[in-house]
Amino acid sequence: MADEKVDNQVSIEEHGTKEENGTLETSISKENDESSDPSSAIQKDDDEGKEVAKKKKKKNKSKKKKELPQQTDPPSVPVVDLFPSAEFPEGEIQQYRDDNLWRTTSEEKRELERLEKPIYNSIRQAAEVHRQVRKYIKGILKPGMLMTDLCETLENTVRKLISENGLQAGIAFPTGCSLNWVAAHWTPNSGDNTVLQYDDVMKLDFGTHIDGYIVDCAFTVAFNPMYDPLLEASREATNTGIKESGIDVRLCDVGAAIQEVMESYEVEINGKVFQVKSIRNLNGHSIGRYQIHAGKSVPIVKGGEQTKMEEGEFFAIETFASTGKGYVREDLECSHYMKNFDVGHIPLRLPRAKQLLATINKSFSTLAFCRRYLDRLGETKYLMALKNLCDAGIVQPYPPLCDIKGSYVSQFEHTILLRPTCKEVISRGDDY
Repeated sequence: MADEKVDNQVSIEEHGTKEENGTLETSISKENDESSDPSSAIQKDDDEGKEVAKKKKKKNKSKKKKELPQQTDPPSVPVVDLFPSAEFPEGEIQQYRDDNLWRTTSEEKRELERLEKPIYNSIRQAAEVHRQVRKYIKGILKPGMLMTDLCETLENTVRKLISENGLQAGIAFPTGCSLNWVAAHWTPNSGDNTVLQYDDVMKLDFGTHIDGYIVDCAFTVAFNPMYDPLLEASREATNTGIKESGIDVRLCDVGAAIQEVMESYEVEINGKVFQVKSIRNLNGHSIGRYQIHAGKSVPIVKGGEQTKMEEGEFFAIETFASTGKGYVREDLECSHYMKNFDVGHIPLRLPRAKQLLATINKSFSTLAFCRRYLDRLGETKYLMALKNLCDAGIVQPYPPLCDIKGSYVSQFEHTILLRPTCKEVISRGDDY
């Protein structure tokens, strides 16, 4: 019995060896097959390599897409981050007409533009900030908002989107949110509790700047549709003023064209029909670097000055449509101030006035500011010192400008640049 067991064991071991040999032989034969056909192995490696490369490419593409930031809601991403190339969108281009047609194809004028490209890019950045901020503000505006909250929301959004940096980038002037018969230069002072109403007509006028290149642009908000013709009058009059503007165009001719369009409108308010009027003592203006009013006025009625527009100038083309007298006067509490552009050294006796002037020079230079901005910087009990600076002629107050009480005024405004080859409406957007 013992011997038999040994024999069986041997046979089992031999059988197992055969099976293992069979498996071994199969695997060896497979390897021999592959080694006998090296091209198939290479092909297989190539295919695997391509698959890996494809997956990597897809990952890289998705990473690139993710890396490009999108604007948030509410907006918080600086505009400079949304344009990695640092090239900002061009405004609306309008060609010159008649005697200036040749400019479009002039190689000399094109070369001039190439040299000015950094300046164009700076003001286009400011314009892109303006477009994004106003789009956001239009989306949140509603009756019942506190005017102070509205202004501070708008201004803080500008500060974020423009990457505020001292006098290099920031707000160009206080947010005007003048209501109804107040045409311009009203913003709430601290403690003002004015609330936006359904039947209000509000002019929202705010400015942005990069390196002192200012975008001055405004629009009107009215929730009640009965004011629509009034808004349309100023919007179309402004578009007419832009269209008529150009190199060597006389300012008086722009004013005449604006008035003709403006006064072709009438508006019915609460059953009474009003002829729309251009406010004859309000104007558009040329814009300089760190200088919102650079000397030339663009009238919005006929009979203005014969001065001509010139190549390279920036202009704010703005129009005011009124149901009142079409004439404004200074009224209400002052909020807007601006240091005079050409003021030299004027000795001051009040130490507090000297200190306040130092704050103004550092934070605003010759850009306009308001009392809320001084409060924000931590200035207190400054009204006497501010009055002293105004009395000395260093700072100019700009009180609200008002038509007759009970009337309504609308405004639209764009900044244009008279480039050597064409006219660029810097602040144009999809909205107006």
